[in-house]
Amino acid sequence: MSYCVALKLSHGLVFMSDTLTNGGLDNISRYPKTFSWGIQGERQIFLSVAGNLATSQAVISTLSEQTKVKNERFPSILQAPTMFRVAKTVSETLAEIIDVTSKGQQKGDNSFSATFILGGQIKGGEQRLYLIYPEGNFIEVSEENPFFQIGETKYGRPILVRGFYPEMTFEEAIKLLMVSFDSTIKANLSVGLPLDIYTYEKDSFIARPTIKIKNDDAYFNMISNEWGKALKESLATLPSFKFKK
Repeated sequence: MSYCVALKLSHGLVFMSDTLTNGGLDNISRYPKTFSWGIQGERQIFLSVAGNLATSQAVISTLSEQTKVKNERFPSILQAPTMFRVAKTVSETLAEIIDVTSKGQQKGDNSFSATFILGGQIKGGEQRLYLIYPEGNFIEVSEENPFFQIGETKYGRPILVRGFYPEMTFEEAIKLLMVSFDSTIKANLSVGLPLDIYTYEKDSFIARPTIKIKNDDAYFNMISNEWGKALKESLATLPSFKFKK
């Protein structure tokens, strides 16, 4: 399983994803789940993936191969004029690969399924964030739902719902995400470190360095310990439940 989150801030985008793909005792592997493409000064595009690893890798490889060949009729994600067109290209590629791979399988088989979060900005347009479903359709982030999660979402969602606001700084957003990921990692062995963090500053069209959070990261471990301690202290300050006599 995976856990990936993307936040749309008023001044940029933040993507965070784990890298664990197999959580068995004797079968542990790690692969990146967030990818990026860009042209400095023109566009920056990010894609997080969750679901079947072979499907995800096929989509990423296809999108990357398309960027190497110019095609006016079927523009690649580095040629598309808008982020909407990028979303359409990614969704169509995903749906086609799932369709081809799943031929011969039982109807309703979702073993080849994958879900993506796409975000970025192309010069002349606003920054966008989309959730792309395996069926090939997609939705855009909204004021009511300013972030997307894919994969093992339930454990880390409450902290995001309570703590997120669009005006957060990148530093505040990363701290919030670390609490969300720590809660998920504590509850589900199929999600684990290292974590990859991508940040994009609105209207910069410049790739920022990727941040890697490893198992021995002092800040992440401090957040984990302090958050656990704060929860216990906060619980202790709440009024005690009383049985009716």
